[in-house]
Amino acid sequence: MATTRDSNTPSGDRRVRRTRSALARALIRLVEERDLSRVSVSDVAEGAEVSRSAFYDHYRDVHELAEDACTAMIDGLIESLPAPAPDSADLPQEAIEALAAFFASLAGHAGLYRALLGPQGSARVVDHTRRRIAEAVHDHMARVDAGDLPQDVPRDVTAAFIAGALIGVAVDWLQRGCPQTPAGMAAATWPLLSAHYRVNARG
Repeated sequence: MATTRDSNTPSGDRRVRRTRSALARALIRLVEERDLSRVSVSDVAEGAEVSRSAFYDHYRDVHELAEDACTAMIDGLIESLPAPAPDSADLPQEAIEALAAFFASLAGHAGLYRALLGPQGSARVVDHTRRRIAEAVHDHMARVDAGDLPQDVPRDVTAAFIAGALIGVAVDWLQRGCPQTPAGMAAATWPLLSAHYRVNARG
C-alpha cells in the first residue's frame, strides 16, 4: 500500500478509502486520455473533486498513486481468476479463459499498465505483479497431479519462470499497442506456459 501522509488516520477509515478510490478512478480516466507523465496532481485532484492538499494527505505524487492503483488492480485480477480443479477435463479451456481475462484487464487499462510495467516503469509494480502471478501459478501447480510436473525443478523456480515469461509477453503486447485480441493472446500463450509445467492437457 502507498505510504499516507496522515499516519494518525486508520487505514480502514471509510473517508480515507473513499478519497483514495476517487483519486484512483480519476487517475485511470486521465491516463486513458494522455501519458502518465503528462498527468499532474492538480489534474487528478480536480478529477476526484478534492483539493491538492487532500491529495498530498495520501500520496507523495502522481507516480505513487499510479503504483497503488496498479497493484490494487493486479491483486483484484489475480484473486478473481478461477482455479481449475485437478481432475477437471476442462482444464485447458478454463486456463485459456483465465488468461483471456488477464489480457483483457490489461487492455482495459493499457495506458496505466504500459506506463508502469514498461521499460521506464515502476520496479515496485513489476515485482508485485511477478510475485502475485508466481503465487497463483504455484498454487495451481499444487492442485494438479504431481506426476504431471517436472520432478527435478522446484515448484517455486518453475512458478517464477512462468511469471517472468508471462510478464514479458504482456509488456511486449502492451508496448506494441495490443495488436492481438485478449482471446488470441490467451490461445497463443497457454501452450507455451503449459509446456513448462506439463499440466496434462486433457480435453
